[in-house]
Amino acid sequence: MKDRQVISADSSEDDRKFEAALRPKLLADFTGQPKLKENLAIAIEAARQRGDALDHVLLYGPPGLGKTTLAGIIAQELGVPFDTTSGPVLQKKLDLTGVLTNIQEKQVFFIDEIHRLLPDVEEILYSALEDFRVDILVGTGPGARTHSLPVNRFTAIGATTRQGLVSAPLRGRFGLVLRLNHYDLADLAKIVERSAKLLSVTIDEGGAEEIGRRARGTPRIANRLLRRVRDFAQVRANGKVNRDIAIDALELLEVDRYGLDEIDIKLMMIILEKYSGGPVGINTIAASIDEEAATIEEVYEPYLIQLGFIDRTPRGRVGTKRAFEYFGVRPPRADSDSQSFLF
Repeated sequence: MKDRQVISADSSEDDRKFEAALRPKLLADFTGQPKLKENLAIAIEAARQRGDALDHVLLYGPPGLGKTTLAGIIAQELGVPFDTTSGPVLQKKLDLTGVLTNIQEKQVFFIDEIHRLLPDVEEILYSALEDFRVDILVGTGPGARTHSLPVNRFTAIGATTRQGLVSAPLRGRFGLVLRLNHYDLADLAKIVERSAKLLSVTIDEGGAEEIGRRARGTPRIANRLLRRVRDFAQVRANGKVNRDIAIDALELLEVDRYGLDEIDIKLMMIILEKYSGGPVGINTIAASIDEEAATIEEVYEPYLIQLGFIDRTPRGRVGTKRAFEYFGVRPPRADSDSQSFLF
């Protein structure tokens, strides 16, 4: 198969600046995730009525679905300051202690990639989340003593793509644990149309749908593809985007009609060609494509399962009949010694 553009939900610095300009500021403007939005709306309104800080929130799900955007929206809806950091940045206890002791009353404190907090830094966070205090050790040796510093009541919002790596003691201190799911085509088309309006791009319903169809259920990818289609339309189509223009632009970029990227293709070809459709274990797949098993399970597999290309079985991953047809791989014979193809 020929090379394809890698369509990843991870963002570069340019992408982050671009996304920031398109992010909705209020919950009413946030498209999709209806149950999550309803739960948040109730919690935010209750906190406002009590005049208290919102309970701590843990957001989890694949990258690019809007966790950081929601954190900003929560702060905006509450009318409180918003401060942000990430797990890898907080390398020492003093880093977190300094941030916590300067937190304002009812402030929203957002920690991205919270699963990457170091254990000793995470322990500092326990008492801050539960008792709104920070314990620090003063002195060394036999004369050392623990001193507690009060912390203003605040709302911590943690975001993670790998909920399983968030320790149980930390996860248990979040009052709201909410999952973001991949978006359906209708919601993605609405997101593309909204972003196009903000970018002053003329786009019709068909063009928005075509971009949304290839966005892997992820708004971040949809907005990224919109940028590329905008450039194509500006040069080749007087700046107007319809379905045909969107298809031409995305085909030129070699963006698969399902938005599959290089890792997806490699993963599927390992299963379909090397292992004759499976079953094959996740660790074997991970070793074959030089990727972590957990990343495959949490980032790549869910979308491929949604497309109907992979089935999970007790013996391992199995390629479906639809996958063999789509990738143009001849399925194994029913009497093959490698496996019985049952799909």
